[in-house]
Amino acid sequence: MKSQPPIVIVDNLKKHFPVTQGIVFQKTVGQVRAVDGLSFSIVQGRTLGLVGESGCGKTTAGRTLLGLYPATAGRVLIDGIDVQHATRNKLMLLRRTAQMIFQDPFASLNPRWTVGSIVGEPLRIHRLLATRQERVDRVKELLGLVGLSPQQINRFPHEFSGGQRQRIGVARALASSPKFIVCDEPISALDVSIQAQVVNLLEDLQDRFGLTYLFIAHDLSMVRHVCDQVAVMYLGAMAELADRNELYEHPLHPYTQALLSSVPVPDPKKDRARHRTVLGGDVPSPINPPSGCRFHPRCPLAGEICSQEIPAWREISTGHWVACHKV
Repeated sequence: MKSQPPIVIVDNLKKHFPVTQGIVFQKTVGQVRAVDGLSFSIVQGRTLGLVGESGCGKTTAGRTLLGLYPATAGRVLIDGIDVQHATRNKLMLLRRTAQMIFQDPFASLNPRWTVGSIVGEPLRIHRLLATRQERVDRVKELLGLVGLSPQQINRFPHEFSGGQRQRIGVARALASSPKFIVCDEPISALDVSIQAQVVNLLEDLQDRFGLTYLFIAHDLSMVRHVCDQVAVMYLGAMAELADRNELYEHPLHPYTQALLSSVPVPDPKKDRARHRTVLGGDVPSPINPPSGCRFHPRCPLAGEICSQEIPAWREISTGHWVACHKV
């Protein structure tokens, strides 16, 4: 069986933000290396999970990937469209093809607009339907698709719960019939009882429409449940990438091992018996990252080479990539 070509290709993506001093005459004194060399691909209909500590650059990576932030360097192809060098027409096509579900389900919705206006805006901008009545009918269909009542079309965001607002965000993302969706921690702001409902909704929509997801999250157990592949980030750079079972059962990078050892285990006996990796120190500043491997100041296996040379991004086994001198 011939393997499917990837719908998303990311090659050495970088996003640096300038650090300035002064009020009137601003002077650039450094750069925040928020994303510094990401490379991965996602096959149509599959989900890639992006995990890492807070501040490691996951959200910035997702937004830069879609062109919401201009990339400093690197290349992103989404369904054959070069995001960084797309013409106006190609960019409009990209906005239909790729969408985003934001982390905060309230801040991402216009409080002055009704649900009908919020979900129907992509239909109007991309001129997908000819008449206003057709757009209203499509919005009602989308609301029903995500588990909301079509009768709620004239309500405002503040009249909904957090889980319902996130469903509105999902409906808006689906309005343009996209192929690829960046899910930026779509469940982190929700109650635990609601998280499973939203995740099940995303999985059902993926099965129904063949959607491709980049799933950014903190919950490692949820990532294993949702994703086909998992990528681990540390301080803006890739540490490891593998299929979910391979990564969880055979983690190679010391940072990945430390992350997985922090996941709570319900069985007290198993929890006491397992080996836990406790990292010392704090995450370095992305303005002045460490030389060589960025993880070496906190790594229990670090040697002299780790502080001197940046580790190569290597494929250790089929589909299992890692950046570490000690593997």
